[in-house]
Amino acid sequence: MGFLKNLFEIAGKVASVAQELADKQEKDVKKTPAPAPVHSSAPAPEKSAAEWRSYFREIIRTTCAGYEVREDVPVTELAGNVSDEFQLYSTRPRQVYKAEWGEPYTFVLYQAGAPKGVVMLGGGHSHSANVKYLIARMYTKKLGIPYINFYTQMPNERAYVEGRIRKYLG
Repeated sequence: MGFLKNLFEIAGKVASVAQELADKQEKDVKKTPAPAPVHSSAPAPEKSAAEWRSYFREIIRTTCAGYEVREDVPVTELAGNVSDEFQLYSTRPRQVYKAEWGEPYTFVLYQAGAPKGVVMLGGGHSHSANVKYLIARMYTKKLGIPYINFYTQMPNERAYVEGRIRKYLG
């Protein structure tokens, strides 16, 4: 019986010391300021329109070395001075849109003088609903030319941009 009594006393002392250590550690943790949270989805530093153009220009020139690249190409250069009927918005019936009303293509990639792909930069998701961009997109679709758009408020990491361009150009 004496043996069990000693064992219980020792166990009680161990539990008491363990509780004191736990209380001390909790106080130390409360005193130490928490590290600032790290957000992996933090937005990339904003770039100006000129910086985005330069960034994409360099990627396109290195990724598409076999292509001639032209910038700010009017829709009429690819489609001509035409008018065509499209339904650009689901809430509107088909309407006639002139090619000259389209947003100039940011970059057009040519091979042997023929357009092979369009890379379009837009300042936000709203450019997907902007009539000028929609007209430009519809004319490339009509001509069978790949239209690759990028939103400049997104990170557009180099590997992503290269991958999308290669995917569309084949």
